[in-house]
Amino acid sequence: MIIPYQNIKLNLEHFSEFDPAKKTILFLHGFTGSANDWKVIADKIDKRFNKIGLDLIGHGKSGSPSDLKFYQIDSIVEQIEESIRLLGLNKIVLCGYSMGGRVALKFALDKQNLVSGLILESTSAGIRKMNERLSRKQNDDELANFIINNPIEDFITGWLDREIFGTIRRFSNEKIKRIKEEKNKNSQTGLANSLRGYGNGVMSYLGSELITLKIPVLLISGGLDEKFTQINQNLRKLFKSAKHKIINNAGHNTHLEEPAKFISIVNPFLNRI
Repeated sequence: MIIPYQNIKLNLEHFSEFDPAKKTILFLHGFTGSANDWKVIADKIDKRFNKIGLDLIGHGKSGSPSDLKFYQIDSIVEQIEESIRLLGLNKIVLCGYSMGGRVALKFALDKQNLVSGLILESTSAGIRKMNERLSRKQNDDELANFIINNPIEDFITGWLDREIFGTIRRFSNEKIKRIKEEKNKNSQTGLANSLRGYGNGVMSYLGSELITLKIPVLLISGGLDEKFTQINQNLRKLFKSAKHKIINNAGHNTHLEEPAKFISIVNPFLNRI
């Protein structure tokens, strides 16, 4: 389903037959991903929910404009809001992974009246210290330049070789090949502008705002991802009410690495919404 937003197009993937009488969960993927990343778990999600994935700007089948204004977080919040409006929905549950989790968190803070629950997988509230944020922005700018000036296949190979994704090396060569092929479909302009527009070095730190969220929040991290497990343990204390669940034997991408365990945590949370 294509959602028009100004002069660009946003792609929504329906993972189940849409029923306006049902509640809806909207999935947001991570950097270099797409809505299709959620197919592995979508059919196991509580059947009382419509299940939809959005290709964030610059990813998947959504537009990859050259104008950086479309990649700024306030614009992305508007893009999600427009998608919800055109679907005729009053409220949604948002589930975001990594970069998509930061987007989901910002949307929930800005549009709390539209969100009935929030699931954040391997997500942070941003970088608190300004000097660290500026350093990250510089690194992201350099990475964006590399993406533009080199074959996307080279970038994706290097991206997945990062330590944070080391646990997916357990997968078969065929599965890793499929993951790379899917990511290689992304636009160089889209990925580069995503880093420049809403990378971790650009987005504001949201930690001081989390206490204002009055909706149910579920934090998920992988036991093998020590960095984000620690981040989420600290993050949980900043919310008025949040649960943090750790999936053992999983790294950064828990829903890809341990889908059954991910579902066993998410569905009970959805049952309470």
